[in-house]
Amino acid sequence: MMRRLSILLSVLAGLSLLPVADAARADQKDPRLNDLFQRLKKASGTLEGRALEQEIWTIWMTSDNNEVNKLMIEGVGAMQKDDYQTALADFTRMIQIAPDFAEGWNKRATVLYLVRDFEGSRADVDKTLALEPRHFGALSGLGLIDVELDRDEEAIAAWEKALDLNPNMPAIRAKLDEARERLKDKQI
Repeated sequence: MMRRLSILLSVLAGLSLLPVADAARADQKDPRLNDLFQRLKKASGTLEGRALEQEIWTIWMTSDNNEVNKLMIEGVGAMQKDDYQTALADFTRMIQIAPDFAEGWNKRATVLYLVRDFEGSRADVDKTLALEPRHFGALSGLGLIDVELDRDEEAIAAWEKALDLNPNMPAIRAKLDEARERLKDKQI
């Protein structure tokens, strides 16, 4: 379970919880994201791609509300300890405080996935994507949900969108290839 959580956290959550210098502009509405996404698509290598991805995650994970930032840190910490009940409570509270903060929905979607509430997770992914359509982490998670529900075609579509936004995700590229093979085998 810990390996599964580690993979999910790296795919869906990013690794940094450090607030950005200008937190008043941080979250999915931050104007810096447009340039970062353009640069991410054109990244010349894995190192550059990961650095840009990390900048995006840092912005996404930072709110202008200190209570939301505190809940983010506590919730991610609870997830790392497999304390999903506490993480779920933290992220639900975050959503109540800041319903337009896409990363709150994404984090709760991750926890719901981990407790195998795939429909609840999918609903939160949908909300994340409504707030931030470029959220490659949520799209990656959507693909994972679809695989669990035996929906390879939908998983493929979600992962293709994620990779279009962020081509620097080798684990998702591998999962996409696996899903394509499964689909091909089913059609034979």
